[in-house]
Amino acid sequence: MSNDASLSDVGEFGLIDRITQDLPDNPVVLLGPGDDAAVVLATSGNVVISTDVMVEGRHFRKDWSTPVDIGRKAAAASLADIAAMGAVPTGVVVAFAAPSDLPAAWAVSCTAGLRTEIEGAGAALVGGDVTSADAIMITVTAMGDLEGRAPIVRSGAKAGDTIAIAGRIGWAAAGLAVLSRGFRSPKKLVDAHRFPTPPYEAGPLAAKSGATAMVDVSDGLIADARHIATASNVVLAIDSSLIDVPEEIAAAASAYNMDPREWLLTGGDDHALLATIKKGRKVPAGFRAIGVVEPAGDHGAGVTVDGHFVTTAGGHQHFTS
Repeated sequence: MSNDASLSDVGEFGLIDRITQDLPDNPVVLLGPGDDAAVVLATSGNVVISTDVMVEGRHFRKDWSTPVDIGRKAAAASLADIAAMGAVPTGVVVAFAAPSDLPAAWAVSCTAGLRTEIEGAGAALVGGDVTSADAIMITVTAMGDLEGRAPIVRSGAKAGDTIAIAGRIGWAAAGLAVLSRGFRSPKKLVDAHRFPTPPYEAGPLAAKSGATAMVDVSDGLIADARHIATASNVVLAIDSSLIDVPEEIAAAASAYNMDPREWLLTGGDDHALLATIKKGRKVPAGFRAIGVVEPAGDHGAGVTVDGHFVTTAGGHQHFTS
């Protein structure tokens, strides 16, 4: 395939052949690409499934991110949801839509990014679909295995539980702020927007260590904490003094005359895991305590930060911004 060949030049099946060649063996994949559907082993008899879609111009920009970055970001969004249920990622299918004049090399590089993230999480790319569209759209559906455990849902938090988080928060939002101002550094912040680094292994570990509820922090800490609070009819009382401000975020916030806590509390796309840990149980390795679950009070279920009940969105909301 020449470097300047477009998708219309290589065709649907030529692209699929290029994408699926040299896929590594994975013991959970009983039947991979090549048939109408794949077959993936689920030892527990239950399959955890999640899907996410990314649209060019909405979730990524080609002038800000490489195709490898974009592929990694697309895969991470769904894989983090699997981890948030306490499951181990197993298989992934990808639907890829793009204009016919998109260079085929771009699509192949994007797939390389997808595979990097998928295989790094211990899962396998087992199939998907490609089609033409006016803009690039990537839909990733991930599957996971609970390994005999019950899923960790949002509705299980109880008063007295510890609120704990694993992974980074605020980094992607800070990186977006940097890019939006026309800069490309600090690189650590910019890279955090281009592709997240979810703590996949922390989800199953939390499930084994007394997690009562868990959520993937995709839209912002406050916004996603509210999902647990509402589902569990409790208050998640966050103590911001327990949330460290990384030096890189503090420096960028100072340069832009911002409060770094805005990124830490409301920034999305880092895909950290927020969990509530059963009262009296030790916070598992990789997590750090940031508050406690309280009974719903006069305001009802919700989130407080340093004792103040939060009434704003506290993060991204689709269809409203």
